[in-house]
Amino acid sequence: MLFNSLDFALFFPIVFIGYWFIFNKNLNVQNAFLLIASCFFYACWDWRFLFLLAFSILSNYFFADKIDKEVRPRSRKLLLIAIIIINAGLLCYFKYCNFFIESFQDAFFLFNIKLNFSILHIILPLGISFYTFQNLSYVTDVYRKHTSAVKQLLPYSLYVSFFPTILSGPIERANHLIPQIIAIRKFNYTLAVNGMRMVLLGLFEKVVIGDSCAVIVNSIYADFESQSGSTLFCTAILYSFQIYGDFSGYSHIAIGCAALLGFHLRDNFNYPYLAKNIADFWRRWHISFSGWLRDYIYFPLGGSKKGALIRIRNLFIVFVFSGLWHGANFTFIIYGGIHAILFVIHIYFSKWGGSAKSYAVRSILSIFATFTVLALARVFFRAPSVAVALKYFHIIFSASLFTKPSVSRLILVLLFFYMMLEWFQKDKKHLLDISFIKQKYIRYSIYLVMLFCVFYFSGQSQSFVYFKF
Repeated sequence: MLFNSLDFALFFPIVFIGYWFIFNKNLNVQNAFLLIASCFFYACWDWRFLFLLAFSILSNYFFADKIDKEVRPRSRKLLLIAIIIINAGLLCYFKYCNFFIESFQDAFFLFNIKLNFSILHIILPLGISFYTFQNLSYVTDVYRKHTSAVKQLLPYSLYVSFFPTILSGPIERANHLIPQIIAIRKFNYTLAVNGMRMVLLGLFEKVVIGDSCAVIVNSIYADFESQSGSTLFCTAILYSFQIYGDFSGYSHIAIGCAALLGFHLRDNFNYPYLAKNIADFWRRWHISFSGWLRDYIYFPLGGSKKGALIRIRNLFIVFVFSGLWHGANFTFIIYGGIHAILFVIHIYFSKWGGSAKSYAVRSILSIFATFTVLALARVFFRAPSVAVALKYFHIIFSASLFTKPSVSRLILVLLFFYMMLEWFQKDKKHLLDISFIKQKYIRYSIYLVMLFCVFYFSGQSQSFVYFKF
């Protein structure tokens, strides 16, 4: 059930009506209804994985409760290690088992030892990376005494399985979302209106930006060896917009749907392609994930407090881990390593001087440079193998780079216009934060134009990219 599907267009109004007008008399009943709706939403993908989701919820709930009640430091730590192993074990089995088998065989093949292990036919449960990270943050925060264990199973179950976030985030912290779940909620008109704007913005980003780019990117990648370097360079740019429109669109729809149900989720994107450097980019891109990496991996490793070499080591661990989190392929490991290298370069070699008069020019150049480098790095993110990525780069950096690209000018104009809108709205919460326009007819005209664009481009619907992560 995609957010941009007819099924969801029928599902959400039913949930909205039942939630606010039928089951709103009792908080537990309201939460139970929302939990059932979330389970139904998840079961539409594959009902069998509801059992895995239930096991994940129950194990983390009971371990967190034990950790919270335990007073002996050693026992608390052993309980934390045990539940981390359970979470990591589930994630590794479903997501990385075949990758480890193939890598193990390849390692022995280097010494002319041929192993014949069978590759397992494992279906990746949707959302497992996201709800596992929510579980891990919860039990870790209970261990650190940053939050108390939830006393009732219902609120915790809803926290993990909440249908707007379960498949692709944002990765919510327990101390932010659970207090909203256990509090009585009343319909908030202002929050709901902003939620509708977010849903419209998300649909526009997904359907008009993301899917339009996806059609071109997929067709060119299918026959990339016959393309010119300039075409492949433009395709790398288009893929960056595809994944941005796709994932930012999902996040905005999720945040908007949650707002319509009375919940406030954290922002996940903040105009990332206006970033001036790699550090700025990670403060703006997939904010809930980058915050998770910072709080649960980078800081526990020592962060930047134990010297330059330890800091570099920690950066590489974090970014290689972030790459591997996206998929079981060496391309993602290389992609994470590139980000680590860029981060180290930024820290130690990018302290440029210059006069105040040249600041605006340097900012624009920095934005273009940062975006270009990240777009090229995403070749590894998109390519099915390292060999394909290297061949892709070989064609880009050939003489054909200076030829005319075979890419629709219309899509390039659309993306340029979209980025100009982001530039003018960069100080606002999101692109449709247009309350400063006092004339209602102008605001509603903008909404109608965007809605028309969504329907016009809806025929090329694509699955959300981050579902496979």
